[in-house]
Amino acid sequence: MSVEIKTTTVETIRNTFSHTRRRFGDKVASRYQEASFDLESATNFHYRPLWQPDKLLNDATRTAVVMADWYAVSDPRQYYYGAYVQARAKMQENAEHDYAFCEKRDMLAGLSSTHVELISKLLLPLRHAEMGANMNNSNIAADGFGTSVTQMHMFQAMDRLGIAQYLSRIGLMLDDGDVLLLAQAKQQWLNDPAWQGMRRYVEDTLVVRDWFELTVAQNLVSDGLVYPLLFHKLDEQLTANGAGQVGMLTEFMRLWFAESQRWVDALLKTVVNESAANKALVQGWIDHWSPRAVEALQALAALGLDPSALDAVCSEFDSRLKKLGLTGAQA
Repeated sequence: MSVEIKTTTVETIRNTFSHTRRRFGDKVASRYQEASFDLESATNFHYRPLWQPDKLLNDATRTAVVMADWYAVSDPRQYYYGAYVQARAKMQENAEHDYAFCEKRDMLAGLSSTHVELISKLLLPLRHAEMGANMNNSNIAADGFGTSVTQMHMFQAMDRLGIAQYLSRIGLMLDDGDVLLLAQAKQQWLNDPAWQGMRRYVEDTLVVRDWFELTVAQNLVSDGLVYPLLFHKLDEQLTANGAGQVGMLTEFMRLWFAESQRWVDALLKTVVNESAANKALVQGWIDHWSPRAVEALQALAALGLDPSALDAVCSEFDSRLKKLGLTGAQA
């Protein structure tokens, strides 16, 4: 008896979903494309929002920036929910290992009182600014237009919540589990003259209605100056003075900033290249917010950072803006 084995090839009728086929052609789409493009409803709404009856629920006119297609903006990291969660899980696993290593060996016990005071003054109050960044990016995700835009800001909002929690953990580790340093950090945020510029900056951004101006103020200007100063320059100074173990606890922030500025730059570059009007708008917002951020950081830098640190950060920030076709405000 002979057995004849035959194979049959089944041809796919469709290679992808309709929304990705219309944009990218009838070919297999990536997971990022499937989960990011042309998903937000734009027509046939049942009602207008009661709190803003002059707008649609999803309305591109909530910013003065005009784009022919907001989906021209894409994330160079190719993050959709699944890829984002996997990337952050890996980063968190590494961060948890570093924190556990420091706690197990009580590495912060060797810090001098001068270093503890410097960290308490410059890092711990920053957790309140991080919560402001969380709220700002949540607002942008609510008001923005286009899933490829709004999801980046929602991921950013969740990242800022996590960073605020890591800063709180540093305070607890410095204080042997007590909350005294964190309570002092709150009072610094509320009352210390050196922090009032930053606090005013954060509170003023909370009421900015144009969501693109808000992303410029928060994710470009504020983050672009605060993170290099308080996580890079401060770490360099601590390491040079024998307190390098603190860098293990802030490595997550430095890695996160290096990654996050990629999508911020991509967003800005796409928008300013769309039209001269967009570029003028964005440049105006940078001109408004940059001097305020620099002024706020001057007071913080005076608490114990190298006098040249802020100048170096401003120079680096201006170089970053230049690559985007924009100009900044040198301190």
